[in-house]
Amino acid sequence: MKRNQPLEVVAALLEKDGKVLICQRPAGKARAHQWEFPGGKIEPGETPDQALQRECREELGADITANSPAADIVFDYPDVRVHLTLIRARVTGRGPQALEHEALCWVDYHDLLAFDLCPADRRLVEALFS
Repeated sequence: MKRNQPLEVVAALLEKDGKVLICQRPAGKARAHQWEFPGGKIEPGETPDQALQRECREELGADITANSPAADIVFDYPDVRVHLTLIRARVTGRGPQALEHEALCWVDYHDLLAFDLCPADRRLVEALFS
């Protein structure tokens, strides 16, 4: 993939009781131990909503319904350029569990920036909630 072509990535803005879910990345991965919204890359042939549903099943063991896009950005990491779309979503079945992350945390919106968020996720939070 050329550097100027971003990797298409979706993330879930999962809300419950006025809080939003963030996940801590595991050791051994890029941006290890930083916090992010759950999600991942869009596979060929998938819509953003389908990718988000698949990623939430794989990472969280959770069934979700994707609603509307909340925000999107293009962000350059040292190793990859991403086009990250944050989509409002809700859990429709079993609750999320940390299948691929070190930890999960439901956070008040005004506390999000107190976490060591991945830079692209931080940029989304700053755009949405500041």
